[in-house]
Amino acid sequence: MEKIRGESIANGVSRMKSIITGIIFLTLTIPVLVIAGYQEGRDAYDRGDYHVALREFKTLAEKNDARGQYALAIMYDLGNGVKQNSKEAVKYYQLAAVQGFADAQNNLGVMYDQADGVDTDYKEAMKWYLLAAERGNRDAPNNIGVLHMIGLGVPRSFAKAHTWFTIAGARDSEATSNKNFVKRRLSPEQLAESQRLASEWRQNWLKK
Repeated sequence: MEKIRGESIANGVSRMKSIITGIIFLTLTIPVLVIAGYQEGRDAYDRGDYHVALREFKTLAEKNDARGQYALAIMYDLGNGVKQNSKEAVKYYQLAAVQGFADAQNNLGVMYDQADGVDTDYKEAMKWYLLAAERGNRDAPNNIGVLHMIGLGVPRSFAKAHTWFTIAGARDSEATSNKNFVKRRLSPEQLAESQRLASEWRQNWLKK
């Protein structure tokens, strides 16, 4: 999954957003015409034809299609084919997030985390990060870990941060770097417990 780096925050650590590339969405219950419209929008977006992409995604968003809402949010977030507008991005991330779209949930968390289009609210950010992680978003565990590592909206805890960086896994280079940072600050007993909790979380959620 490709990512874009969020704005720098305290201690030089940044949050990660998911972007439109690599969207996976169940299509079995979606009408064929809706699937076709989304694919046309994706193809147009990928080749840089943002006018067509915007048209298709807006049509889907108006039908309360979470993929269209998420894609539209990305366009407003990045300013692709439209004037960059963080408030509009938040609006469409929210619409997709409440329908359980994991990438939208993670990105909405980043918006609250970084006061991008909304006021800073670390508790709200954590809520959306947790929901995104439970639905399989790969960026959310590192984002959760950073909040614990710095102590934003939650008491600072290197142990909890280590657990979430472990959940993020070796494929997330930023989480690996963060994990190495907090690892040096934990006892062998804390490290063992962190590994146990990470393994337990994976068993409970990744199998769903």
